[in-house]
Amino acid sequence: MLKVKVTAVGNAMGIVLPQEVLSKLNVGKDDALYLVENAEGFVLTLQQQAFESQMDAAEKVLKKYHDAFQALAK
Repeated sequence: MLKVKVTAVGNAMGIVLPQEVLSKLNVGKDDALYLVENAEGFVLTLQQQAFESQMDAAEKVLKKYHDAFQALAK
């Protein structure tokens, strides 16, 4: 476990990630990270996994029922 400190960044608050963490995540300046809430607190991750899997499922449904959705939209 690594301890990080919350610090002021302009009018917001932020944390500084140690180089060790950045290297393990393979991220750098302007890369997106996500804080995902779970039962134990928050997890920092590269992907918003639940959202991406939900979007994949939605795309499959939209493709499968494209004609039905078009008819309903009229």
